[in-house]
Amino acid sequence: MTAPTPRRALLAVALAAATAATVPGGRASAASDPGADPGADPAAATPDGGPATATAPARTVDNRFWYAYAHWQAGTHRGTTATAGARPGLEIAAPAGRTEYTDPHTARKSTWEYATWTSPVHRTTVPATEAIASWNARTPAGTWIQTELRPSYGDGTTGRWYVMGRWAAGDGDIRRTSVDGQTDGRTTVWTDTLAVDAPAAAAGLRITGWQLRLTLHRRPGAAQGPKVWLAGAMASAVPDRFTVAAAAPSGRAHELKVPRYSQEVHAGQYPEYDNGGEAWCSPTSSQMVIEYWGRRPSAASLGWVRPGYADPQVCHAARSTYDAAYKGCGNWPFNAAYAATYRDLAGVVTRLTSLTDLETLVRAGIPVITSQSFLAQELTGAGYGTAGHLMTVIGFTAAGDVIANDPNSPDNDSVRRVYRRREWENAWLRTKRRNAAGKTVSGTGGVCYLYAPARPGADQVRALREVGVL
Repeated sequence: MTAPTPRRALLAVALAAATAATVPGGRASAASDPGADPGADPAAATPDGGPATATAPARTVDNRFWYAYAHWQAGTHRGTTATAGARPGLEIAAPAGRTEYTDPHTARKSTWEYATWTSPVHRTTVPATEAIASWNARTPAGTWIQTELRPSYGDGTTGRWYVMGRWAAGDGDIRRTSVDGQTDGRTTVWTDTLAVDAPAAAAGLRITGWQLRLTLHRRPGAAQGPKVWLAGAMASAVPDRFTVAAAAPSGRAHELKVPRYSQEVHAGQYPEYDNGGEAWCSPTSSQMVIEYWGRRPSAASLGWVRPGYADPQVCHAARSTYDAAYKGCGNWPFNAAYAATYRDLAGVVTRLTSLTDLETLVRAGIPVITSQSFLAQELTGAGYGTAGHLMTVIGFTAAGDVIANDPNSPDNDSVRRVYRRREWENAWLRTKRRNAAGKTVSGTGGVCYLYAPARPGADQVRALREVGVL
């Protein structure tokens, strides 16, 4: 029913475009970055933490994404160049060298030309316990990219470079993969999340800044390489909590017309991709939102799907998000990167802080894919419990209850669900919960995927700014 979640259960942490471009950096990010776009909207650099609330809580989430021509000109280039145009990006100008890569999942050894770009140091507005990278790129056949983060700590030291993903849109050259076993004894990578090892300790270590490094690869002598449109990270410090304060509903009903797909329709199909459709909640949710924005895979890209399978685009989404190390389709950044392979779409992973944020986005026409976990009795009407599950919030009733396209449904017609506001809110935003055995385990603390046009409309820009993503 859901994607594998072992690394989320193991996280010993407090789980915490504007300018007509794609989804860029969060507020206060540009002001603190040496390489920030000097022409950026000042609204993207204010220190407030989003929409005002009665208690005015401290910021717990900091977003910073590079996306504009001026962003790509900044930083350190080794063989890369910034390219202008309708969608600025980063490309190989002249390779910095060659490297050999042996794919751990196929044992295939290949030689690649490469070039790198290293971002300026971003000083977070939040002393963070976690960081999750996002990237949007085009990787034609014979190309791939690697994304790395290097944390700076509150004690003045700098950590190692961590690989946050080796990624290509297809799987013909390398297997898309996270990298296990990375730690320096203070922070550890758990599939897609860089986490402080002991955040609850008194005066515990915090991530106070980070750099991002992109390595672009192509076949030796090739004329064309990958192009990166967006890259960055979300850092967060969501406090330990079993319950969250209730956000007052807006009192206005609103529902988006998002396609409905059931993962259960695909049960048993392509077990090589996360044991088949039973675990495809993440790619199924991604495909719903991609199609909401009017994009679909081409007939040629679906040619490998067995004739007679319903909704072959969901099979395609599963294959296109599969993480060979994690052995699942629930890698968060891989889903956002998949969405961005479609024409003029951008995708990032972030955290929101309340249902007020969700309502703001939905009213602006942006559905939100959310990650949550719960026991069957904790979410009335779900009919199942889960250690980790993705669904798509498409609206709210006048009473404030959550309208979701829940892919864990027997068929497409039954995907639309209405969940009680208070139950759903707590399941999504808490960082701690008790499982069926009474053991304390982690919750996701408001994690979500945001997919939107690379050039969002004015209402969408306002909403994204209001929730702290722009």
